[in-house]
Amino acid sequence: MKKMTKNYAESMKLVDQNKEYEVKEALEIIEKMPKAKFDETLELHVKLGVDSKHADQQVRGTVVLPNGTGKTLRVLVFAKGPKAEEAEKAGADFVGADELIPKIQNDNWFEYDVIVATPDMMGVVGRLGKVLGPKGLMPNPKSGTVTMDVTKAIKEIKSGKVEYRLDKTNIIHLGFGKVSFGTDKLLENYETIMNAIIKAKPAAAKGQYIRSVSISKTMGPGLYIKEK
Repeated sequence: MKKMTKNYAESMKLVDQNKEYEVKEALEIIEKMPKAKFDETLELHVKLGVDSKHADQQVRGTVVLPNGTGKTLRVLVFAKGPKAEEAEKAGADFVGADELIPKIQNDNWFEYDVIVATPDMMGVVGRLGKVLGPKGLMPNPKSGTVTMDVTKAIKEIKSGKVEYRLDKTNIIHLGFGKVSFGTDKLLENYETIMNAIIKAKPAAAKGQYIRSVSISKTMGPGLYIKEK
């Protein structure tokens, strides 16, 4: 077992592992924890009472956080002609088409966080499925990244749009801001995400939908949250 850092040990003293906290109280405790040398991310972990193996029990979507994520995402847009010009004007970091395929495939070029593509470019982007899929970078209509409205897609991503999706263990993991945001802004972001996840409940889900919720900062212990 790796040695517990001094900061982590100090943080643990503030947390009752057997208690479920009101989210505001949990955020206030996290704010009191010793700080790392960088602005840590607040992480949310939501275990759902669904089975992700069934297509009708998938939970996936996007939501724009009112206070952003604290991270400026770099956007690559696959588009041609007027749509490529529109993407450049909207603030895309990189814009291109077929010529980017060898750069990504052969040169391992991944200096971007999100890919947006116009529908007519998906044939080209599809050739990168084996490379982009495992990294979670494949554009998808469900997450609004396959669209003709490239301006809207870029603006939303840049202003704090996040995607939530189940992993194989039926848990959603998501960053929802930085410690420096303070309790009120983080609370607003948290509630926005939780409302979106609750609204996304599949009709096929039976029994208790939200099984457990916990939050933590990058270098800190988790706190369980009392769900309403």
